[in-house]
Amino acid sequence: MRLTKRYTVALSVLLSFSVLVAACGGGGGGGAADPNKADERLALMNKEGMPIAKETLNMTAFAGKLYASADWSKLMLWQEYEKMSNIHMEWETVQFDSLKEKRNIKLAGGDYPELFFAAALPKTDLIKYGSQGTFLKLNDLIDKYAPNFKQIMEQYPVVKKGMTMPDGSIYGLPTVFDPAFKSLFYSTPWMKQEWLDNVGLKAPTNLDELYAVLKAFKEKDPNKNGKQDEIPWGSEGVWIMMDFLRGAFGLNQHGIANKNVDLDPSTGKLRFVPTTEAYKDMMQYIAKLYKEGLLDKETFTMKDTDITSKASAGLYGFLDGVDPKAIYNQDGYVGMPVLTGPKGDRRLTNMGSPLGNLGMFVLTDKAKNPEAAIRWIDHFYGDEGAKMFFMGFEGVTYKVDANGEYAYLDVIQKNPDGLNLDQAVSQYLTWPGGYYPGIVKQKFFKGAEGLPSSMKNAEAAEPYAIKMEEVWPSFNFTPEEQEELTTIQTDIQTYIDEMRDKFASGAASFDQWESYVKQIEQMNIKRYLELYQAAYDRYKDGK
Repeated sequence: MRLTKRYTVALSVLLSFSVLVAACGGGGGGGAADPNKADERLALMNKEGMPIAKETLNMTAFAGKLYASADWSKLMLWQEYEKMSNIHMEWETVQFDSLKEKRNIKLAGGDYPELFFAAALPKTDLIKYGSQGTFLKLNDLIDKYAPNFKQIMEQYPVVKKGMTMPDGSIYGLPTVFDPAFKSLFYSTPWMKQEWLDNVGLKAPTNLDELYAVLKAFKEKDPNKNGKQDEIPWGSEGVWIMMDFLRGAFGLNQHGIANKNVDLDPSTGKLRFVPTTEAYKDMMQYIAKLYKEGLLDKETFTMKDTDITSKASAGLYGFLDGVDPKAIYNQDGYVGMPVLTGPKGDRRLTNMGSPLGNLGMFVLTDKAKNPEAAIRWIDHFYGDEGAKMFFMGFEGVTYKVDANGEYAYLDVIQKNPDGLNLDQAVSQYLTWPGGYYPGIVKQKFFKGAEGLPSSMKNAEAAEPYAIKMEEVWPSFNFTPEEQEELTTIQTDIQTYIDEMRDKFASGAASFDQWESYVKQIEQMNIKRYLELYQAAYDRYKDGK
C-alpha cells in the first residue's frame, strides 16, 4: 500500500472506476434540478448533521474501481453511509484500464449520470464541459453546504487558487493531501545502509559523493557474496531520478506540478526548464552515471514487474519512491540526504502541491438534488468521513490503541485468505488505487508514507524543502488557451521525452544540444511560454 507510485504520486495502485446511469435519477423522475424549486429540494434535506436527507434520495453515479470483483452496491462503506445519510447511490463501476474510454463515451453520447466519483476527469474536460454547462458550477454549493471543504480552502489558499478556473468557476472537487502529513511531500530516495557500511562510506551529501558511493556499490561487492551482481541505482525511468536531482541544479523552485516551467532567477519571468544550461548539466551528470553502469541498464525500458523482481531480491543499493520495506519487503534502507549541487544549491524541489486531481467529484446538469449531493461528498473532507473512508469501521476493519492510534485488524493486515492489503481493504472500502475525492491525513492513512522510517526521512529533508506556500499547483487555462496549448505541447513534450532518454543513455551526444534547443524554439515554444505566463500571472494575482 502506498500513496504514490515509486516517485511519490498516486495512492497504492492505479485507478478505480464506477459507473451507473439510470434513466430515472435521484428521487425518481426526469431531468436536472430546477433552480426555481430549490426551496422544495431544501425541504427534503437537513442542512447540518446526519441524515442528510429526511427521506431516501436516489442518485446515479459513475465511478472507477481497482478490482473487477468489487461490487460497490454490497460494500460496507456504501451500505453504512447510506444508512447514515439517507442517500442511495446507484453505482455503475468500471476498472481503471477502461476508465478513460467509458467516461469519454458517456460524455460524448450524453448518457452520463448525476455525478462522477473517482473518475479522474482531466482539467481539459472540466474546462470544456463546465463552460458548456454540462458540469455544474460548485462555488455557491461549496459556500453554503460544504463546511469541511470550505474550511480546507480557507486554511490552504493554494487549494482554492489551484482549483478555480480563469472564469472564477469551480467545476470539480479534488483529492487533497494534507500539508501536515509531511512525508507525502518531503522525501528522498532510499539507500541500503549495510552496503554503505561494507564499502566504508558515509551517506552522500553532494553529487560527487553520490557518484563515489554508486561506483563503490558497483565495484566493491557491498553484499559480500563474491559476485558483481549489485545494481547501484534502480528506477522505473530516468526522469524519476531527475526529479530528485532538480533541486541540486537550482531547478523547479516552485515544485514540479508545472515541471517544464519555473522562474528565471535573473528576470523573474517564466523560463522553459528543458532548454536551460542547468538542465543540460543535470542531464550530463545522469549520462555519466549511466555510461559507467551505475544505473540499471534497463532503466529506459523498465516495467513494474522487472523492478519488483530485482528489488525484492535485494539487488539495488538505491531505490526511488517509498521505503522498500513497504513494497519489496526489504529491510535496512534509509533516506538519502538532500544533495548539494555544483553551484551550492541544496534544495528539495521534487514536490507537488497539496492539490491532487481536480476531477474526482463532479456534478452534472442531470443532478436533481445538488445541495444534498455536495453535502454527501463533503463528509469525506472532514475527520469522521476521512476515518471511515480510509480505516473503515471500528471492530470490523480497525482498532484504536491506548494512545489513540488507529491500526487495521488482522482481517486486513494478515488476511486469513492470503489477500494482500489492497485486496483485503477492497472487501470493505474503495480507496485502493488512489483515485477518490477526499483528504489524505496521516492519522487515518496507513500507507508506506505513514511508516516511522518515512517520517524520519521527511524530517531530515524538510529543512531543505521549498516552503509549502511557495509550491505551485498545476496552472489553469481558459478554454481557448487550453485548446491552443494542447496543440503546441503535445509535440514538444514528445520531443523532450525522446531527447531526454537519448542524452541520458548516450544515444545522442551533447554536441547536439544546440540543435536540440533550436528545434524546440521552432516548435512555437515562445507561444507556449506566453500561455503559461498568462496562467501564472492570474495565479499570482489570485484570479
